[in-house]
Amino acid sequence: MDATVYIRLRRRIVVAPDALIRMSDVARIVADAEWEQRLLPLPVLRVRPEDGHLLVIDMLHIVRIIREVSPDVAIETYGEPHVLVEVAEGGLVKPRRLLFILAWVLLFFGSGMAIINFHADVNMPDVQRRIVRLLTGNPDWHPWLFQVPYSLGIGFGMLLFFNRMLGRRWNDEPNPLEVEMFMYQENVNHYVITEEYRKKHEPSGRRKR
Repeated sequence: MDATVYIRLRRRIVVAPDALIRMSDVARIVADAEWEQRLLPLPVLRVRPEDGHLLVIDMLHIVRIIREVSPDVAIETYGEPHVLVEVAEGGLVKPRRLLFILAWVLLFFGSGMAIINFHADVNMPDVQRRIVRLLTGNPDWHPWLFQVPYSLGIGFGMLLFFNRMLGRRWNDEPNPLEVEMFMYQENVNHYVITEEYRKKHEPSGRRKR
């Protein structure tokens, strides 16, 4: 064996239309300096318009390219067996501000309605009046002194729950929303990769049906 090359594919990359994807774009390679300089510039795939906006490059394709350069090299692979390639104009996924604003408004009013409906279901005003009567002994006392800190506590509790305030974190732990978004993205990636593999390996006759 001439050398040992260690390869780890990236999870997801974004490229421009008609881009030439090279080894350095899709993989991290650890080897002797001579081998890194030799392998990293290798072309892997040329993006074509008919490929769509999502592509999958698997580890076997990467290994095949390296074998063509040097059949005797020892290859050790780690991590993901494929990389998901997203084709976007300019090689950059631009944030959709209008969609973000609509989602924010929907979540804001949706969560507000959920809290209101919960309070209506459990008859929260009557519960608060009972608590005030137990604390003060006065049944006619209006529970404003209890309702105001209770409302502030809900807002502060949401800040603690989502672990973020004015763009800053309370600690390094991910909040539940970030965990759910991560799991959603992982499921989307898994679905796209599975569909791409199915399209590549499914017989053309079965596809026409």
